[in-house]
Formats: sequence, C-alpha cells, structure tokens
Amino acid sequence: MKSRTTNKFKGIKPDPENLIRNANIDFSLLGEIVGQSVVSVNQFSREMVGTLCKLAALLESKKLELADALKGNIIITAFFEPSTRTRLSFESAALRQEAKIISIPEGARNTGVAKGESLSDIGEMFNAYGDLVVLRHTETDAIAAIGENLRIPLVNAGNGSGEHPTQALADWYAILKWKPTILNEELPESEKINLGILGSPGSMRAVNSFLRMALLFKDNIQKITIVSELADPLGDELNKLLSEAGIPWLCTHDMEGTVEELDVIYMNSIAFLGDSYKAMDSNFKLHAGSPLKEDAIILHPLARLGELDHSLDDSRHNLYFDQAHGAVFVRQALYMAVLDRVKDIGDRINVVKENELELQTV
Repeated sequence: MKSRTTNKFKGIKPDPENLIRNANIDFSLLGEIVGQSVVSVNQFSREMVGTLCKLAALLESKKLELADALKGNIIITAFFEPSTRTRLSFESAALRQEAKIISIPEGARNTGVAKGESLSDIGEMFNAYGDLVVLRHTETDAIAAIGENLRIPLVNAGNGSGEHPTQALADWYAILKWKPTILNEELPESEKINLGILGSPGSMRAVNSFLRMALLFKDNIQKITIVSELADPLGDELNKLLSEAGIPWLCTHDMEGTVEELDVIYMNSIAFLGDSYKAMDSNFKLHAGSPLKEDAIILHPLARLGELDHSLDDSRHNLYFDQAHGAVFVRQALYMAVLDRVKDIGDRINVVKENELELQTV
C-alpha cells in the first residue's frame, strides 16, 4: 500500500480565532446587502467588512456549523473570462453549504453571446434558472449590461479593468486575521501599518479594489506607497479618493529603497487591458534576498509571473497562500448575507469555554 504524503502549509497561517476572540458580532449589519448585488467595494462600510470577515472566521474555525446554509439555492457561475482560483472558490463555497451550481466556465464560447445574443437577454434568462449569479467578464460595462433585466442578485467576480470586490474581501480577511487590531477605531501611531502596493491600481482591478478597501481602515494606516513603472498609476478617481482620505501617500519607481519600510506589501503584475492580459510593472520582483522587514507580509491575488519568486513560499512573509485559502470562507459568508441566510445564526455557534473563545452575538 502506498503511504500518504502530508505536505505542510507553506507560509504563515494566522488563526481565524484571532479575529473572533472576545468579539461582539452584530450580524444585523449584514442586512444592508440582503438581496442586493455586490459590484463594488464602495458598497461596503468598515463595519460591514469586519462583520463579514468575522463570519468567515467562524466558518473557517468551525465554530459555526452551517453545512446546509444554502440548501435549496442555485448559484450560477458565469465566467466570460478565464479563471482558476476565483471560479473554483466561489463554487467550493456554494458546495460546502449545499447549494447547487450551474456553471458556465467559458461564457464567451458556450453561451448565446457567440451567436450575438445580448448580455441583457442573458440576464433575463438567468432570472429563471438561479437565485444568484456570479459574473466575470472581460468588459468593464458588462455588469450594467447584464443588470438591465436581472432581478436576482449579482456578485462581481471581476469586470474587465474595473473592480474585483470579493478579492478585496479575501485580501483584507487575511490581513485582519494577521492583525485584528486594525478593526479598532484608531491605533497608536507605532502600531499602524505602513502599506505598499507594487502594481498599478488604475489598470489592475484586484489592486484597485484592494486600495479602495484599504481606505476603510485609513485611521490605522500610517502611509501608502505605490511602486509602479507608470507616471500616473492611479487615474483621476483613485487620486481623488487618496487625497480626500488624508493618509500620507506617494507614488515611486524605486522599489529597493521602499520595501524595507513596509509592513504589508500587496503586489500584482497582470492587468486586463483591452481584450487581453498584459504584464505590467514586471521589473519589480521580490525574492528571499529582498530587503524586507522581519515581520513584513506579502499578499498577491495570483496568478503570479516572475514578480513573486518561489523562494518566498516557505518564508514568514508569505501570506498569499492563506489569502487564497481564506477566499472560500469569505465567499461563503457573502452568499449567506446576500441570500438572507444569516438569520438565527446565534443558535448554531459552537462557543468554546472562557479562556479559549468567548463570543457574543447581538
């Protein structure tokens, strides 16, 4: 008989209980998105993000047994653009809670779009087939087009170079497990994070959404540094948002002189521009020899090219694998909120005794 090989988890894996220990969770905050489409980070408040992440932590730590939370629901995953992690994590999240899935993995070829059918007509058909649709599309305006006739909630899984709000939720879930005090109203200056972005938020939807969500926690961010090859990596809207946030920030081409100061590094090098993927900022690379702070963490939405070397995978800087792992639980939490399955949740929480885990729901 062949022996079973057990590989250890690479990188760091913060305990999700860090986020819910002694927590007071107000699930009523999630009522704002019941039955609503989730298309932009701008729909979220800091409190809502915190509550979704705490719900995800309850699911990940198995303090909340809800294997049948979505029983009776049908989720449509309509992907008109290639995807590995995003589609599979959305489908895994649904299956883990007994939802059924109708999947369109190659929508551009396997739907009536190939014959010239409009997205608005496809949206009308979706109303008859499911309870929620997860959409990824190459076009930024696809959300508006399919929404013309859509009456069931839609979750944006990436629209061209626009946004990727659930990726931002997964990103910040990983960060909040690592440093739960970011949820506090305001930390002492010495405990605030110095945040760096290696990439161009104005052209990369995941980086765009990550930065927008970062501004919800602006009280606990000391500084934001954007490292990019572009003269203007933000664009007008993000420039305006950053300026109004009141956080010190700068854009630079100098990676080597910057990374040694950063506590959190978010990086990406793939942008969807026009009708294809393009590598950007690929001259900025991190590896085991990079001058990183001892306790700095790195996040990356993946897939990666040469910008994030495999030599960092076994390091204490690697939070990107946990970031991908946690996306399933965040998407479970989001499904539950949008489909109004958070009701009566308090009765099903497994509370561990006093000095281990204390949890209150209101």
